[in-house]
Amino acid sequence: MGRSLTSAKAAVFTESVIREMTRLANLHGAVNLAQGFPDFPAPPAIKEAAKRAIDGDLNQYAITWGSKPLRDALARRMASYNRVEVDPETMVTVCCGATEAMISALLATVDPGEEVIVFEPFYENYGPDCVLSGATPVFHRLEPPDFAIDFDALAAKFGPRTKAIVINTPNNPTGKVFTREELGRIAELCREHDCLAITDEIYEYILYDGAEHVSMASLPGMADRTITISGHSKTFSVTGWRIGWCVAAPPITAAIRKVHDFLTVGAPHPLQAAAAEALAFDDSFFEGLAAQYQRRRDHLLGGLREIGFTPTVPKGAYYVMAGFEAFGFDHDVEFSRHLVEEIGVAVVPGSSFFADPEAGRGLVRFCFPKRDETLDACLERLRRLA
Repeated sequence: MGRSLTSAKAAVFTESVIREMTRLANLHGAVNLAQGFPDFPAPPAIKEAAKRAIDGDLNQYAITWGSKPLRDALARRMASYNRVEVDPETMVTVCCGATEAMISALLATVDPGEEVIVFEPFYENYGPDCVLSGATPVFHRLEPPDFAIDFDALAAKFGPRTKAIVINTPNNPTGKVFTREELGRIAELCREHDCLAITDEIYEYILYDGAEHVSMASLPGMADRTITISGHSKTFSVTGWRIGWCVAAPPITAAIRKVHDFLTVGAPHPLQAAAAEALAFDDSFFEGLAAQYQRRRDHLLGGLREIGFTPTVPKGAYYVMAGFEAFGFDHDVEFSRHLVEEIGVAVVPGSSFFADPEAGRGLVRFCFPKRDETLDACLERLRRLA
C-alpha cells in the first residue's frame, strides 16, 4: 500500500459522539436526551414567515454574507440586547449555522502553529475546529460544582503563540454563565497578549435564576478583538434551518466573509427572511422562552435527584451534567451504552467534553429541550435503574 489517501488532520479526531448517540437512540427506540434539539414545534410566526418567503420566490442566493433585512435586524438586536453597536454592512457574516460560523472564524484568523485556548468541559466541535484550522488547542479546565476559573492558571496558558480564546456562554455542556467580572478578567488577558476572544453565544436568551448574559464585545477595549457567534437554532427551535452568524470588526469580518464564501457560499435565503422577522419578536417571547426552559430544567433536576443521579444546576443553556456513581458503573461510555440499549434513554458520555477522557468518566449529559411527556417518559425509564 502506498501513501495514505486520507489526511493526518482527519485522523486526529473522531466523529461526533453526540450525533452517534442520536443514531443509537433511533436504533434502539430510546428517548433522545443526547442531542440538543427540541422535540416540539417552532413558533408559528417564524414558520409563517418562512412560508411567505418561499411563496414570494426567494429561491435564489442571497448576498453571500447575508441578506440585508437579516443583517439589519441583527444589528438592531445586538444594539438593544447585547449592547454592541454593529454596522450591518461591514461587521456581519451570516453563516450556515453557528457551527460554520466558528470554523469560518478560526480559518480566517488563526495560522498553523498558533494556539487557541479552549475551556473544558467543551462543546465537542471546538477541538476539531482548531485542528482543521491548523491551530493547537490549549485546554483550561473549569472546576465543578460551579465551574469556577482559576485565573492564575488561565494566565499561565497565554503566551507568544496564543491567538485566541474560545468562550461559550451560556455554556454547553455545563450550563455555566460567565459573569461580567469573569469576562472582564479574560478581556484583560486578551488585551495584554494581543489576542482575540471568539465567543459562542448561541444560548444567549436561555438563562435561569436571574443570570445575566454579557457579550464580550460590549466590554471596554474588546469591540475590535471579539468575534461574536450566535444563531437561530436554539432560541427559535429551528436547529435544522442552519442560520447563524459572526459579528466582528470590519477587518476581521472581511477575512471571515472570504472564508465563508468558499465554504458554503450562503445560508438558505427564505429562511434568512424568516430569521429577520423572528429577531423582531416582542421581549415577551424571549422572556417566556427562558421561563419555559427553567420549568423543564427544574422538572428534570428533581427527577434525576430522586432516581439517584447527582446533577449540577445549570444557570443557562439546556443541558444537565450528572454523576451516576449510585448505579454501580464507573465508566461513562459503558453506562451510556447501558442506558440507550437496556433502559431506553440516550445521553452523552461525559468524556466527550474533555481533552483527557478520564476527567469525564463519572459524568453523563442530559438535554431538556423536550415536551413534558418526553421528559416524563425519560424519568419513568430511568427509574428502572433503582
